[in-house]
Amino acid sequence: MLFDGAAGSRVPKRGPRYELQREYAIIDRQASKRVSRSFLPLNKSLTISTERARQGLPAWTFLKNFARHPTAVGAIAPSSPGLVNMMVDWFDWSEVRGVVEYGPGTGVFTEGITQRLHPDARFFAVERSAELAELTRQRCPGTTVHEASAADVQQLCQREGIHQVDAIICGLPWASFPESLQASILDATLDVLRPGGQFATFAYWQGVVLPAGRRFSRRLRSSFSDVHRSPTVWRNLPPAFVYRCTK
Repeated sequence: MLFDGAAGSRVPKRGPRYELQREYAIIDRQASKRVSRSFLPLNKSLTISTERARQGLPAWTFLKNFARHPTAVGAIAPSSPGLVNMMVDWFDWSEVRGVVEYGPGTGVFTEGITQRLHPDARFFAVERSAELAELTRQRCPGTTVHEASAADVQQLCQREGIHQVDAIICGLPWASFPESLQASILDATLDVLRPGGQFATFAYWQGVVLPAGRRFSRRLRSSFSDVHRSPTVWRNLPPAFVYRCTK
């Protein structure tokens, strides 16, 4: 689940936007090298045919994107049905009309959202990876998936004609983000979410002990009027819980 600018976009070599993407690129390259080294023993012991996995399993695409961009994808497998339900069942879908999803990945949350959407609701997703965006489109035909940054959500809402966002469902790996990236995306989120609007995002259980994870938790509580944590979904890989936030 990728979070920064669209593939191939050019950013002027000055200003906060350029510095933000430059910081992300440096962190991502460093993390990718560490992940590649950690996968060497795993590659030697795999008994499943990777060629077979490439041909038909979204999980292979997810794992491949994680190895390439670990700070942006943040997980080695798609979310479990239990985590999907924990995320999306919190919302009153009979009342929700404007919906945005950040980082759909292979489309597991997207599928849960589209199954619950009111007929009059407007919905789109934002995914940086062209490969993952295409998987989401294939899994959920008719869904609009923008290959862009979640920080650009206000412009995307204007393009889609969504004047009021009631619900945002987020699959971004916040604990992997530096503070500047957390701030830019959350600020954009608060700008488009209506008063009383709801924001749901998940975190991996082990991530709460990381400095970035603790910092993100504090930022949520200072940004929203109400923040609750769901029970842990132990059958997810890794175990995860949901932050349920109301503006």
